[in-house]
Order: sequence, then C-alpha cells, then structure tokens
Amino acid sequence: MRSIHTAERRARLAVRHRLATTQRSDQVAEIVRSLVALHATDPATVFLSVAARGGDLEPAAVERALYEDRTLLRMLAMRRTMFVAPVDLVPILQASCADALAHKQRRTYGKYLEQAGVGDGDARGWLAEVEAETHKALLARGAATGAQLSKDVPRLRTQVNTAPDKAYSKPTNITTWVLVTLGCEGRIVRGKPNGSWTSSQYTWAPVESWLPDGAAAVAVADARVELVRRWLRAFGPAPVADIKWWTGWTLGEVRTALQALDLVEVDLDGATGVLLADDLDPVAAPEPWAALLPALDPTPMGWQSRSWYLGPHAPTLFDRSGNVGPTLWWDGRIVGGWAQRKNGEIVYRLLEDVGTDAEALIAAEVRRTTAWFGDVRAVPRFRTPLERELTA
Repeated sequence: MRSIHTAERRARLAVRHRLATTQRSDQVAEIVRSLVALHATDPATVFLSVAARGGDLEPAAVERALYEDRTLLRMLAMRRTMFVAPVDLVPILQASCADALAHKQRRTYGKYLEQAGVGDGDARGWLAEVEAETHKALLARGAATGAQLSKDVPRLRTQVNTAPDKAYSKPTNITTWVLVTLGCEGRIVRGKPNGSWTSSQYTWAPVESWLPDGAAAVAVADARVELVRRWLRAFGPAPVADIKWWTGWTLGEVRTALQALDLVEVDLDGATGVLLADDLDPVAAPEPWAALLPALDPTPMGWQSRSWYLGPHAPTLFDRSGNVGPTLWWDGRIVGGWAQRKNGEIVYRLLEDVGTDAEALIAAEVRRTTAWFGDVRAVPRFRTPLERELTA
C-alpha cells in the first residue's frame, strides 16, 4: 500500500487548491473549478475565497463571472448547503444532490400546509399550482425579488404556522418555501443581490438566464460517480468517511459511486484513504506560502478528518455547529485566525510560532486582503470564538 504522509497531503492541498503563490490564477471560474465548488452560505465567502487564490483579481471580476459572463451559478447542493459552482457542473450537482433536496423540501412543506388546512385536502396539488404560477410570473419579469413575486402571485402570501402549539412559533408566509423548492428543482436561480458583494438579498431569475436549455439530464448514479471523481481529484487522498460527510450521502451511496471508479487504497499516517489510480505520482512541495482564508472556505471545510492541517485549533476556530471561521495558513496548515474590525482593519492572531519569514509573508497577505475589502465591511454569518475576540 502506497503511503502518503502529511507533508505530501499539504503539498497537494497547496497546489490543487491554488494556495501556493505560483498556482494563483486570474480566471475566476478556474479557481472555483479547482475546489469543485465554493461554499456560498455566506456571500462574502465566495469573493474572499477567490481573493485568496487570485492574482490581480478584484471583486468586480467575481461579479462579472456570476452575473454577466454567467460561468458560475448559485445552488443548494451537498448537505443542503449553498454553493457557487461552474455551470458545467450544474447538471452533476442537480442529479446527485439537488433533485433529492427538492423532493424532501416539497414533502416537508406539503406536510405543514396539510396541518394548516391549506389546499382543501390536496395541499401538495395546491403547492404545485403555486409553484407553476410563480415560475410563470418570474419568466414574465425576467428577474424579481420574492416581494415582487408575491404581488404577482397572491397565494405566495399565504401564512402557515409550522408549530402552532409552541409559544416561540409564529405564522410565516410561504414565499421562501416556494422559491427554495423551485431553486432546488433547478427551475430558478439566485441572481444578483441588492447591495454590495456581502449582501444576501438576492433577486431570482429563471434558470434559462444561465442555461438556455436548462440543466442537462444526467442519471443519478452517473452524476454521483462524476462528483466523487472531481472531489478526489481536488481533495484526495482521503478516508471514505470524508467523502460521505462532504456529499451528505449515505455510506451505501458513496460506496456504490466508488465502485465505478478506478481507485487505490493508500496509507495516510495509519489511516486508510482512497485515491484515483491515475493520481499516484508524488506532488512536490511548493515554496512556502501564506494565505488568509475566509469563514466557510472550501479548503478547511473540505474534509471531516482535519487533524493533518488543523492541529489542536478547532475549539478556537470552529463554532459549535462545525462551521469554520476566518483562518490563517502557513505552508499547508492552519496556524491562526483573523478578523476584520468595524474600521476595516484586519487583525490576526498566531496560535503557534511560525518564524519571522512566515510572519513577513502573512503580513503581505493581510495587506492584500485589506485592499480587496476596500470600503466593504463583512461580519461572518457564523461567529467563532477567536473571530469574536479579535473584533471585541
């Protein structure tokens, strides 16, 4: 069994994830493709993840890729998490993840509607009608906010109390339910937000605005195989449990997908991992590098077993739900965290000694990240202990 030690895994991470200085790119879509997809629950993550891996890129380049060139698209996918993905990956994500989410969402919301007595005994049929009316209204407008669509489709303003027996629960209208379900089904997409690149007040657009013919149909089994292949190319080698966690699939679904790939087992410092059989050549370590990665960046969130790059720093840099905050990297491992204060200053704390050469490169990355922010201020959606402490 081939052994791949921590040093080589860190070298692969640096090269494959475009964190080494020599691997940075000015092509936004290529950066995203290097990581399979970018986490987008926090809209600032998308821009800051690109910033860490870009050369002379500015926020406008990311906006252009998203909203003008439309080479990228936002969608719910793995683990019901929001991602920004290259448009060529959309059919794969749709078949392997999003279609199942749409089915689950529709079943859940239909149950709430039935409990509320909506639909005269046919809540799901009623919901399907509202979805069709909403899609038609959006096609007519071309782009719209949820508030605008609720004026066109009055039934979107229907209010439902999901837990009427609970004191904390209160009625909410179904606009978001319908839009999220249509988004999961691949019929509509989140468009340009109102405000800066940190805003999550999205407009909605028909999927045809990005994909004129919609997402191509792909068999579920084939889509799962291709998604795992791409993940292993970017994040491998790794234990099978990491693939299960990242995809959100059952262990059986992961194993079925793996059986269709040409793989080898490798030793990861005592643990067993899998790797694509054509990816066994050693990866040389690049020159030492530093990076400031944002909260929810796909690199620290790419594996469930993180000790080989995280060390003992999880309690400081992750919240209780497992969301990572802004992290400071040196040569393939996390060595600290950072934050942006209200005045725009970026402050950081090293959690281990890295030496003066490393500190100089880190300082250069701080200056680069400060310039990227400009006048924009961004508070991570999920606050972590060190980020809160640095901004107190």
